[in-house]
Amino acid sequence: MSNVILVTGGSGLVGKALQHVIETEPVGSRFGKQPNETWIFATSADGDLRDPAQTLKLFEKYKPTHVIHLAALVGGLFKNMKYKLTFLRDNILINDNVLHVSHTQKTTKLISCLSTCVFPDKVEYPLDEDKIHSGPPHESNFGYAHAKRMVDVQNHAYKEEFGCNFTSAIPTNIFGPYDNYDLEDAHVIPALVHKCYLAKKNGTPFIVSGTGKPLRQFIFSWDLAKLFIWMLREYDDVEPIILSVGEDEEVSIKEVTDAIVKAVGFEGEYSFDTSRADGQFRKPASNKKLLERIGGFQFTPFEQALDIIVKWFVENYDTARTGKKA
Repeated sequence: MSNVILVTGGSGLVGKALQHVIETEPVGSRFGKQPNETWIFATSADGDLRDPAQTLKLFEKYKPTHVIHLAALVGGLFKNMKYKLTFLRDNILINDNVLHVSHTQKTTKLISCLSTCVFPDKVEYPLDEDKIHSGPPHESNFGYAHAKRMVDVQNHAYKEEFGCNFTSAIPTNIFGPYDNYDLEDAHVIPALVHKCYLAKKNGTPFIVSGTGKPLRQFIFSWDLAKLFIWMLREYDDVEPIILSVGEDEEVSIKEVTDAIVKAVGFEGEYSFDTSRADGQFRKPASNKKLLERIGGFQFTPFEQALDIIVKWFVENYDTARTGKKA
């Protein structure tokens, strides 16, 4: 029997990583394309998933047996805080349509992508899969986080009422090629890569906001793509699963910045603006459940992954998402 895997949000950071892995891993291997598989990477041009009719039309066109649902309205801190209702409503519409049509079209399996922002603001660390609903999320992510939490609620409801094989993944901080490198709206690694690149290009100082002391867990998008493929083929539990490197692989923003300076080849003045806020010091997540289920996985060394993304960014600067006008 042939399988058709539909990836929503196929042109984003994780969608592009899935496409890379499927195209470069050996056919028939654990993470490679299987002989009976067809992969469809859908984008917003294929249909507006906020619209039930367009969502149904997309599913009727490709008839997916499996879905990896990555599509979402996303943005940085400022946008999340300013447009709480928009982030809540648009993501609820997108998720509800994808889940409902997956059910009515008898999709064999659906994996949705959540975020660690779904976890409560005040929680005992490390984060684990049992703590998602144990308190309100941080106020800055109110709309987006609640919409993503509802996916977990719906997964359980669809399983209990209809027996659907729906589940979800919770990645930690993702970085990789095709990320958003816009200076105003990017997450920490792509923003620092872009700033360091411009400092080298323009011969200006490279100044990083904060002290550099906060700790984060970062997962390379190509590694995350492999874990999604593993989930697609081997994970059939409705309970969500955290996809992350281990707590012992937390790195400081100072260590991240040092590695970026080395990867970019920046030799100019480099300092931290300690008058700027650091944000949350650390929010470690446990990957114990993942390692118990997958039976071993080799994550890409952090500096090696950084070398890959810096090389990609420099080679694709004119087309990368940098905030420049096209």
